[in-house]
Amino acid sequence: MNDKNIAFNTKTIHGGQEPDKAYGAVMPPIYQTSTYAQTTPGGHKGFEYSRSANPTRTALENSLASIEGGEYGLAFSSGLAAIDAVMKLLSPGDEVISTNDLYGGSYRLFTKIFEGFGIRFHFVDMKDAHKVAELVNDNTKLLWVETPTNPMMNIIDLKAMVKIAQEHKLLLAVDNTFATPYLQRPLELGADIVMHSATKYLGGHSDVIMGGLIVKNKELADRLYFIQNASGAVPGPMDSFLVLRGIKTLHVRMQRHCENGAAIAHYLKKHPKVEKVYWPGFEDHPNHEVAKAQMNDFGGMISFVPKGGQFEDAVKIIENLKVFTLAESLGGVESLAGHPASMTHASIPKEEREKSGVVDSLVRLSVGIEDVEDLKNDLEQALSHF
Repeated sequence: MNDKNIAFNTKTIHGGQEPDKAYGAVMPPIYQTSTYAQTTPGGHKGFEYSRSANPTRTALENSLASIEGGEYGLAFSSGLAAIDAVMKLLSPGDEVISTNDLYGGSYRLFTKIFEGFGIRFHFVDMKDAHKVAELVNDNTKLLWVETPTNPMMNIIDLKAMVKIAQEHKLLLAVDNTFATPYLQRPLELGADIVMHSATKYLGGHSDVIMGGLIVKNKELADRLYFIQNASGAVPGPMDSFLVLRGIKTLHVRMQRHCENGAAIAHYLKKHPKVEKVYWPGFEDHPNHEVAKAQMNDFGGMISFVPKGGQFEDAVKIIENLKVFTLAESLGGVESLAGHPASMTHASIPKEEREKSGVVDSLVRLSVGIEDVEDLKNDLEQALSHF
């Protein structure tokens, strides 16, 4: 099947896939093996050692490439392992520009690991493309973008970032975890690399840890494949199978995540005990028009601040939720609530967090696919506790 001739919803199920050649299995089998028999030294059927390649992982990587509109997919043992591989494209003295509203794990990897290897990072409000352009110099090699950002849901103009990257011959990498390719496909807008924490929406069931990279350029793909194999941060076949299974329902899950997300965002915005709601679907959200232009919908991620803005109030709300689960992560079928300042973004210094809006009272919701009235009722009773 020619992937370029089929729509996205069909790609999630069939993209890059074909029935198993051995017995015609519709789902790729779980090849639970570390090595493969050879008829003569170097004589094999395309697989020799499962760190380098495994048929189940290859099926997943083909699916990742298909749904993102890329040519090459690479799966890693976590989202951070995927980011780590991208950073290994760089050399001491190189500089990276990224958003000041960044996932805490990415910030920690950049500042605590790669700064020690001589790579310099600049964190800036990427909503303003001029601020990004002003930081570019001869040492700049990479723009690292999240959009929507975690947890402030800021929208970064990908076309503007592409223009800067192409003008200065920089790599542009986009963390597309929150949006997923259901909502936006950065490669089609001109990005060089798309990264996913496949743990989240792609897996979709809170049962696997995995990351992915997708690219179009073969030379770049070859460099990343070398890093993947040489560093060895690869997922096993069972995890690959789980994410591949998750992708097959991505489109129907994301439709419900978006519907429920919109309903909860509007509910919270009208609530007398809520001071501020961050969701890119609101017309007064910064760069809302950009979101409308580069996304197909606005997603199921929401952050809000209770009225009064006290840490204790946020804790009371979160601890009294019954349907929403207090837990790390996001993007599963179940609704989750988190406290970024003490959970996902605890590794970012308080002063730096608060500059971008990640205050101690901020609550982040990953709105699942339950009945939306149950979610509203749960929030209503939790908000009554302060």
